[in-house]
Amino acid sequence: MVAAAHPAALKLVGSNGQISLGKQYAGRHVLVEEREPGVWVIRTATVIPDNERWLHEPSAAADLQAAMAWSVSHGPADAGLQDTLTRLGHGEP
Repeated sequence: MVAAAHPAALKLVGSNGQISLGKQYAGRHVLVEEREPGVWVIRTATVIPDNERWLHEPSAAADLQAAMAWSVSHGPADAGLQDTLTRLGHGEP
């Protein structure tokens, strides 16, 4: 991976302890690592909620790929719809 070279930007930490990174990062999560006193590394990050983390595990990815492949070869159909609705409590008994 080749790192894009960008010129250094001088920023001033305000009296409230904040620094502005620019509008292009508005609303984004960032990781701020202090490697040593006065040396910070700031990286954009994507946050995955705990209850969705399982979706990013290899076994879940494989299951989802298999389900997607099945759905491509098995188009939607109304066969058995009334039985399914009844079983779910949304149809007439």
